[in-house]
Amino acid sequence: MSIACIEARRAGETIAQLTDVANLDHPESDSHITIFTDKTGVVKAARLLLSSVTKVLVLADRIVIKQIITSRNKVLATMEQLEKVSSFQEFVQIFSQFGNEMVEFAHLTGDRQNDLKDEKKKARMAASRAVLEKCTMMLLTASKTCLRHPDCESARINKDGVFHRMRLALEQVIEIVTDSRPNGENEMAPISIYSGIKEFKNKVEGLRENLYFLSKENLSTMLEVILEHTEDFTDSAYTSHEHREHILELSKQAKMELEQLVSVWMQAQNQKTKDLMEDLEVAILKTCQCMNELKREMCRLLRHVSGTEPLEITCIHAEDTFQVTGPQIISAAETLALHPSSKIAKENLEVFCEAWESQLSDMSMLLREINDVFEGRRGEKRVYLSLPRPGKHNANLKALKPVKLDTEEQAKIAKLGLELHLLTSDVDSETEKWENQENDIVQHGQGMSSMAYSMYLFTRGEGLLKTTQDLFHQAEIFATEGTKLASALHAFSDQVHVDDKPLLLLEAEKLISMCKQLQITAKASVQGKSATFTKVDACILKTRNVMTLLCQLLPLCCKLLRKNKAGNGCLKPAPPWREDRIRIGTNAHTPEKRAETFGIKSLENHVTSMTFLESK
Repeated sequence: MSIACIEARRAGETIAQLTDVANLDHPESDSHITIFTDKTGVVKAARLLLSSVTKVLVLADRIVIKQIITSRNKVLATMEQLEKVSSFQEFVQIFSQFGNEMVEFAHLTGDRQNDLKDEKKKARMAASRAVLEKCTMMLLTASKTCLRHPDCESARINKDGVFHRMRLALEQVIEIVTDSRPNGENEMAPISIYSGIKEFKNKVEGLRENLYFLSKENLSTMLEVILEHTEDFTDSAYTSHEHREHILELSKQAKMELEQLVSVWMQAQNQKTKDLMEDLEVAILKTCQCMNELKREMCRLLRHVSGTEPLEITCIHAEDTFQVTGPQIISAAETLALHPSSKIAKENLEVFCEAWESQLSDMSMLLREINDVFEGRRGEKRVYLSLPRPGKHNANLKALKPVKLDTEEQAKIAKLGLELHLLTSDVDSETEKWENQENDIVQHGQGMSSMAYSMYLFTRGEGLLKTTQDLFHQAEIFATEGTKLASALHAFSDQVHVDDKPLLLLEAEKLISMCKQLQITAKASVQGKSATFTKVDACILKTRNVMTLLCQLLPLCCKLLRKNKAGNGCLKPAPPWREDRIRIGTNAHTPEKRAETFGIKSLENHVTSMTFLESK
C-alpha cells in the first residue's frame, strides 16, 4: 500500500510539473488555450496516475476484506471456546472477550455493507448481521441454561441451534465480502413468481413489436421455472385442496395457451398475413390473461410478491428466521417444563419469545416497504427517525415532516447503539454484585442502564422510543438520573477513608459535568434533517461516554465498600451464577412511579431492559 501511494504521488507530481504554465519555455497559447509541447509525457503520466490510484483502491479493498476475515476467525475461535466451557466463571471471562470481538466485527461489516454497490449483496449482508446481533443474546442465555442444567438434552439442542445459526451467518458474510460460494457453487438468484410472471408477460407482449427477438425455447423455459415455483403453494399444508386443484388447473391451461401462442407465432414468422397477426394478438391476450389469473391465485407467499430482489432476499431471511426460531422456542419451553423452578431456563425462554416478537416487528416494517414498491414509492427510504411529534412532552410544537436518514447516517447511529448495548451489559454486571439492591448507587446505576438500553433499541428502530423527541426526552431523564447518582456518590464519600475520598469526588464531578453537557445537548432546539441527525448523534455519543464512566465508577465503589466495610450496601460472595435478574427502576419504589419516571409501563420496562451480556 505504501509503495502504491508513493507511485500515485509521483505520477501526480509529474503531471503538475508538465502542466505548470509558469515553467514552460515557449508555450503556444492564446487567451483561452495553452498547448503543451510534451503531450506524450502528459498522457503517460496520466495513465500512470490512473493505474497507481486504481492499485491503491484495489489494495485498500483487499485489506478491508482481510480485516473482516481475520475478525471472523477470531470470533469463530472464541465461539469454539464458549461451546466447550464447563464452568460459569470461565464462560463469563470468554464471553466478555467474545462481546468485544463481535463489536469489532459489527463495525467492519457495517462499513463494508455501506460500501457495497449491489443492492442484493447489501440485503444479504444486512440479513446476516441481523442474525449475528440477535443470536448473541440467545447464545448467552442458552449457554447459561446448559451450564445450569448440563444433563438436559433440550437445553443442549437449544444451545447447539444458536451456535449453528451464528456460524452460518458468519460464513455468509465472508461469502459476500469475498464474492465466493462454498465448493465453487454459483450463486442462485432468488426468483419470485411475481417477478417471473412479470418478465414472462413482457417477453410475450414484445412479440407485437418483434417476432424474432427471442426463441420459443426461451419462453418455454421461463414458464417452466414459474410453474416449478408453484410447488411452494401446492406442497404447502396451508393451501386448501380446492386452491391446490385450481393452481394445477391454471398451470395446465398456461401450458396450453403457450403452445397455441408458439404455433401462431411460428406461422407469423413465415407469413405475415392480417389474419395471422390477429390470431397472434388473440393468443398474446389469452396467454397474459391466464398468467394474471395464475399470479392472483399463487402469489400468496410474501417473498413471491416482494417486487424487488433486495426485498425478496429480506423476505427469505424473515421466513428462515421464523422457521428456525419456532423450534428453538419449543426446546427452550421443554427445558423450562423439565425444570419449572429454574429462573435461568425461564429467562432463556423469554429471550427466544422476544426474538419472535422482534421478528414480527421487522416483518411489519418489511410489509410497509413492499407496499411502498407497489404504490410507486420504490426509490424512497423508509423513515428511520422522525422529528418531534405533538404529544406529552412537546404539546406546543407544530407537527413536522419526518426526517429520513441515509445509509451512512443509519450505520453511524447503529454503531453507537451497539457500543451502548455492550456498556449496559457491563453496568448490569457490576450492579448485580451488590447484595442490597436498594442501595442508592445500585438503583441509580440500574435506572441509567435501563434508559441507555431503550436508547439502544431506538437506534434499531425498536422499543418504546418512537421519535427523536422521545429520544431527547429520555436523554434528559438519563442525565438527571446521572446527577442524582453523583449526589449519592458525594454522600458515599463521607463513609470512605480520607485518602480515597478525593478520587471518588473527582469521578463524581466528572459525572456531573458530563450529565450537564448531555442535558444542554438534549434541550437544544434544532430544525432540519442535518441538525436533527447531529443532535441524535451527539446525545447517543454523550450517553455512551457517561455509561463508560459509570462502568469505572461502580467497581471503584465496590472496592471502597469492601475496603471500609461500611455503608448500606455490601458485596456478597460471588456465586457460581446468578439467576434472579430483576431490573429496578429509578428514584421510586412503586411500579406506577417507575412507569411515570421512564414514561413506560412497568412490565414494558422490564421487557425492554433485557441485556445481551450477563452478570459475572
